[in-house]
Amino acid sequence: MGINNFLGAIRLLISSEVFLLSLVMGSFLLGIYMYRKTGITLLQPLLISMLIIISFLKLTGIDYATFYNNTRILNFMLGPSVVALGYVLYEQIEFVKGNVVSILTAIFSGSIVGIISVVFIARWLGADKILIASLAPKSVTTPIAISLAQKSGGIPALTATFVVICGIFGGIIGPLVLRKLGIKSKIASGLAMGTASHALGTARAMEMGAIEGAVSGLAIGIMGIMTALLIPFAERFLY
Repeated sequence: MGINNFLGAIRLLISSEVFLLSLVMGSFLLGIYMYRKTGITLLQPLLISMLIIISFLKLTGIDYATFYNNTRILNFMLGPSVVALGYVLYEQIEFVKGNVVSILTAIFSGSIVGIISVVFIARWLGADKILIASLAPKSVTTPIAISLAQKSGGIPALTATFVVICGIFGGIIGPLVLRKLGIKSKIASGLAMGTASHALGTARAMEMGAIEGAVSGLAIGIMGIMTALLIPFAERFLY
């Protein structure tokens, strides 16, 4: 009986809100340390923390619903964190002035290509409407993507997964692609990272430079608006 009580207390502890929040933040900080220490692009902090958290949940048997409920404050902070990027943009506003038309055109084009390409590839591979609806908003930040997927009949959990994969992939290969294509413009680089890979791409863009990070943060917000306007048309004519 004593052992059972002890094990029950341990399980209660490791499934508590304080412990799970500490696990998430601690694993992310460990990922940052490993990334900075090694400089290996594949060791993205988010990827490292995901592997640690998934392994922990599997080993302890803690279900996702418990984990989600006890870390919901982090999900709430996703919205304010995107808004906070506005301060970074304010610091670099002089580089944005005079490029408004080209910036809006680039993001609008990126939104169209991002939606159409994934829809047609998914249809070509035989995906059903539910999966397509889950994939379509993959290039916008998580809160917006989940909301769009829900309204289109997609599965929010799948959408969140696709958003993370898209962000990690873009953050890893984005700078390499830009170098190979000979893109020298800081504004163009920031727009590409933010439009294609949302917040994770922006985090990588900030490592590339202040201007790239600021413009990438701008791209996240505008990309979310444009995608929200375009998804209903895609749902009607493409799904």
